[in-house]
Amino acid sequence: MLKGVGASQGYGIGKAVIIKDCSLDYKTVKYTTAEEEKSRLHSAVERYCEETKRLAEGIRQNAGEKEAEILEGHLMMLGDPFMLSQMEDNIDAGSVAEAGVDNVCNMFIDMFSGVDDELTRQRASDVKDIRDSLLSILLGVESVDIGAVPPDTVLIAKDFTPSMTSQIKRENVSAIITEVGGVTSHSAILARAMGIPAVLSVADVTKLVSASQILIADGFKGKVITDPTPEQLAVYRQKQNEYLKEKESLNEYFNKPTVTKSGAVKKVYGNIGRAEDAQIVVQNGGEGIGLFRTEFLFMDREHEPDEQEQFEAYSTVAKALDGKEVIIRTLDIGGDKAVGYLNIEKEDNPFLGYRAVRYCLGNRKLYKTQIRAILRAAQYGNIKMMIPLVTTVEEVREVKKIINECCTELESEGQKYAKVPVGIMVETPSAAV
Repeated sequence: MLKGVGASQGYGIGKAVIIKDCSLDYKTVKYTTAEEEKSRLHSAVERYCEETKRLAEGIRQNAGEKEAEILEGHLMMLGDPFMLSQMEDNIDAGSVAEAGVDNVCNMFIDMFSGVDDELTRQRASDVKDIRDSLLSILLGVESVDIGAVPPDTVLIAKDFTPSMTSQIKRENVSAIITEVGGVTSHSAILARAMGIPAVLSVADVTKLVSASQILIADGFKGKVITDPTPEQLAVYRQKQNEYLKEKESLNEYFNKPTVTKSGAVKKVYGNIGRAEDAQIVVQNGGEGIGLFRTEFLFMDREHEPDEQEQFEAYSTVAKALDGKEVIIRTLDIGGDKAVGYLNIEKEDNPFLGYRAVRYCLGNRKLYKTQIRAILRAAQYGNIKMMIPLVTTVEEVREVKKIINECCTELESEGQKYAKVPVGIMVETPSAAV
C-alpha cells in the first residue's frame, strides 16, 4: 500500500495510465535572428492562448465558472507586458525563443516559490504550466492525449498541471494520483470540482506502479492499494457504490431554498478552515460561510501570516461567496490549538484561560494585523467578524476600540476598506449568563 494525501474524496478503481514527462531540452535549437526568434515566440504565445481559452471553456462546462478562472489566470499572467518584454530582452541578448521563455518563467517560479503564503506559492505551479506548454509548442512536442484514455483509468503523473487536468473526461477517469501537490493545489481543486477522487504526494508513484496495473485509490484516507485482492476489490466496490448513491441522493437538494416542513425559511452555511474550502461550499449549494476558522492560517508553519497573506485569504472567500454572508472568526488559539512560534504558556485549564480574544488583546500587533486584513477584504463581499470565547462585555468593547483604530490607520494610509458588523460566539459560562 502507498500513502499520500487525500485531496479529493471518493473511491477510484481501475487500471493505471502513467503520464511521463516529455523532454523539453532545447540545447540543439540554433539561434537565427532576433526578429525570427521573436516571431516564433509570438506565434507560440498566440497558439497557447487559443488552446488555453478552449480548455478553459471545457472546464467551465465540466466543473464551473470559478474553476475556469484558474486557466484564465494563466492568460492574465502571460498577458503581463513585463513577462513578454523580458522574454524579448533575452532574445535580443542572443537567446533562442525557448531560452527566453525558460529563463523568464524560472525567474517568476523562483520568486513565487520563495514566499510563505501558500496561495502565492501556487502561482509557481501556474508559471511552470505556462513554461512547459510554451516550450512544447516551440519544440513541436506532442503531449499525451489525456482525453483519450479508456474508461476506468487511474491517471498517474509526477504532477497534474491545470492544463493537463482540464483535458480529463471525468466519465473515463476513476482517480488521479500524483507524486507532488496537496489539497490547495489547483489540480486538487479541479479534481474536487469534477468529482474525481485524488490522492496526491505519493512518493515515487510513477516508478512504483506499472502501466495497466490494477489500483484502488482512497481519496478519503489518502492511500493507494496496488494489486488488490478479490476481497479488497469487493469491499471497495461496495464502498464506492454506497458513496456514489449517497452523493446522488443529495444532488436533488442542491441550490434549492432551505425550508422546513412547516414553511420556515432557513439557510445552510458551511464552515471552512482554508480559503480554498469556500469553493466546496459554493459547489455544494452552501448559502454562506457560517465560520471561517482563521487559526488554520496560523498553524503548520514557522511564523504568523502577514497582513497581505491574510487579506488574500479573506478576500478570496468573500469573492467566491459573491455577496453571501461570510462570518470570519478572529484568531482562536490556545487550548487544543497549539502554535509553537506564538509561545503560549501552558495552563491548568487552557480551554477557558489565556486564549482566543484574551490572547489577542494581549498581543495587539498580531491582532491588529488580522483585523486590518479583514477590513480590507470586506470591500469584496458580505463579511462579518466574530469574536471567540468572550467572557466579559469589556472584552468586546476593547476589540471594537481596536477595530476603530485600524479603520483610522487604513484611512490615513489611503487603503480601501469597509466596516463590518461585529458579533461574538457565546461559548463560555460567563458570556451565557
